[in-house]
Amino acid sequence: MKKLLLLIVVFQLSACAELQQVVNQLPNGMITNDQIGNGLKEALNNGITNQVSKLAVEDGFFKNELTRILLPEELQKVDNTLRKIGLSKLADEGLKVLNRAAEDAVGEATPIFVDAIKGMSFSDAKNILLGENNAATMYLQNTTSDALYQKFNPIIANSFQKVGADKIWSDLITKYNNIPLVNKVNPDLTNYVTEEALKGVFTMVAVEENDIRTKISSRTSDLLKKVFALQDK
Repeated sequence: MKKLLLLIVVFQLSACAELQQVVNQLPNGMITNDQIGNGLKEALNNGITNQVSKLAVEDGFFKNELTRILLPEELQKVDNTLRKIGLSKLADEGLKVLNRAAEDAVGEATPIFVDAIKGMSFSDAKNILLGENNAATMYLQNTTSDALYQKFNPIIANSFQKVGADKIWSDLITKYNNIPLVNKVNPDLTNYVTEEALKGVFTMVAVEENDIRTKISSRTSDLLKKVFALQDK
């Protein structure tokens, strides 16, 4: 008990204390390096299973206030102008199909995330456990963003065609550009939606991570309870 109380004091006094030293002070059998690493991996896997998967269904982006893809600034004036001339229905559909394309791409994220999680070292786990409430999310973002972009971009381009976004936005932009005296637009919607889809994915991972870090009820296994008890203040 005295050792455990000492451990709590160490965490309270110095958030920068080396996790390995802390582990060494624990009573024998209480927790191991492998358990810490596996606990962090489980937390990230839960983020994918419980949160990211929600984005890969119809309306996963569109009806989620945290991730809904809005129009880029350049197209907001297009949207406003078209609504003023009675084309609100077309404008609504244009916004929806951007989100549909993102929903179509997110299913491809899981294998990339799984590879990144498998490659996590104990050093990574240590830094994540002692880090901010989004440290695990930032780990994934730093290790997967490039691969996810390369994967998402062509899928979203194809999705535009599949869900009809290319035709809808071609019509929208053509109608807008034909209005006298407006500054013509020609946005790169594929790139924009790809970047917004990535933001949405990491937003949802962060939701799960924050829940696990701050709510004991979200630690749904003995391993999660054991590992994340180390970062509780």
